[in-house]
Amino acid sequence: MNPVVLEAKNIVRDYHLSGGLFNKARTVHAVKGVSFSVEKGKTLAIVGESGCGKSTLARIITLIDPATSGDLLIDGNKIDIGKTALTPEMRRKVQIVFQNPYGSLNPRQKIGDVLGEPLLINTGVPADERRERAMQMLLKVGLEEKHYNRYPHMFSGGQRQRIAIARALMLNPSLLVLDEPVSALDLSVQAQVLNLLADLQDEFQLTYVFISHDLSVVRYIADEVMVMYYGEAVEYGPRDTVFSDPQHSYTKTLFAATPRADVASIKARLEKKKAA
Repeated sequence: MNPVVLEAKNIVRDYHLSGGLFNKARTVHAVKGVSFSVEKGKTLAIVGESGCGKSTLARIITLIDPATSGDLLIDGNKIDIGKTALTPEMRRKVQIVFQNPYGSLNPRQKIGDVLGEPLLINTGVPADERRERAMQMLLKVGLEEKHYNRYPHMFSGGQRQRIAIARALMLNPSLLVLDEPVSALDLSVQAQVLNLLADLQDEFQLTYVFISHDLSVVRYIADEVMVMYYGEAVEYGPRDTVFSDPQHSYTKTLFAATPRADVASIKARLEKKKAA
């Protein structure tokens, strides 16, 4: 059994909204007592429709927002940014890759500076070593050394997402959170980025939390799946078990609503349309 990198125990996140002229003050329960764990080298996929709380949970895991209550443990250490200041060591442990490769990179920074910035802020690594490590990481994600001095607008969406992945890996994190990392990309490019993530995971024994609403992507990359519905984890287990024998009614509805792209399903839809 691999060591547990991330463990969440009864995580709750509430947002208190002040009232206005026509509205009373109220509390929004975004995450309601969610618990899970992820072993080293494994991928947990968190799925659900928009507004289910999965992105809020991602912000808690990546130490952007504190949990209202519950325990978050990374590498066995309890972390509560609501009570303790975030240290460079904590920042190094968890990194995130955002959905939009066009908005997550500073358009005024060259790619070399984008990759070197996490080292500059969080470590005492000298400039020549930062450059060398950035060059090596470019090669790891399928780019070239000549890209070091180019700007983000000179790259395609898939290349930008590769750069975002490279930046996230510069600090050798214990955990990588991927928030809809391929949903803004073309299908062929999605496959390339997913294969890259799988290769990097095998090479570096990376641990992923993969946030997505795309079940075909989840089925490809996940080891375990957690289904969220209105802030609650309604189903949680090994990927094959969840997909082959879903227990919760919402999970069954979610799977049934997902279009199937195999030839038999397409023919069946065409025949049904023709008959209608």
